[in-house]
Amino acid sequence: MLRYFPEINITYTHRKRDYLIAVFTFVCVAISLNMDANGSIEKQNLMGIIAWVFLIGLLFGENKDIRMQVAIAVAFATVGEHFASIYMGGYSYRFENVPAYVPPGHGMVYLTAIALARSGFFLKYARKIAIFVVFVCGTWSIWGISGYPEQGDAVGALLFCVFLVYLLKGPSPMVYLAAFFITTWLELIGTAVGTWKWVTIEPIFGLSQGNPPSGVAAWYCLVDAVAISGAAPLLNWLKKNGEWLTQKSRREIPQETTENE
Repeated sequence: MLRYFPEINITYTHRKRDYLIAVFTFVCVAISLNMDANGSIEKQNLMGIIAWVFLIGLLFGENKDIRMQVAIAVAFATVGEHFASIYMGGYSYRFENVPAYVPPGHGMVYLTAIALARSGFFLKYARKIAIFVVFVCGTWSIWGISGYPEQGDAVGALLFCVFLVYLLKGPSPMVYLAAFFITTWLELIGTAVGTWKWVTIEPIFGLSQGNPPSGVAAWYCLVDAVAISGAAPLLNWLKKNGEWLTQKSRREIPQETTENE
């Protein structure tokens, strides 16, 4: 079951960059969500510009595969935001929009999950971290359907089961574990300050839904799967088309030169 987990009893390298990315994003999430809690649309737009600058700056130190994964993650998550929030109404932001900082924010969150997943600390203590995450998220999910909280969370329990399948069977368990920490962080802050709110009853199956759902990290497992599976084919397609355009331009240059002569 744990064949995709890192090997044990191996010394892993600690890169400062991975930890700096994580700390930077965790801090940015806390600051930006609190700023947006009582901010205007204009402030949201300004925060969006700043978030894009931050994301692009962070990507300068990554290879083309990671950059492409982040680009796909941003595109996929943005479409998902509009579908789940604007169209389905599963949750809503203060202005019933998708704030300008959300798309680049998804990129920063995804990059943070990758950075933590490859960090020496996560690789060394992968199984212990997995036990901790399963215990915490599992307890949270059980509490949500126990009948004690005022707002039930059947959706969270369902998402937790999906998260477990990804964690035990998926090809990127370290990314999923890391995603739990950063997504839980942003969800707890965002809902606490009122930046967005999840509806009590989700609109598709009519299940109770927490604010936030306990297994919300499962959505980032899907984002990761789409990003990883789509990055290589898209890079190959761009490479082939780039070579085709280069060859075409080279064939056309002599003809243009002959006609001018």
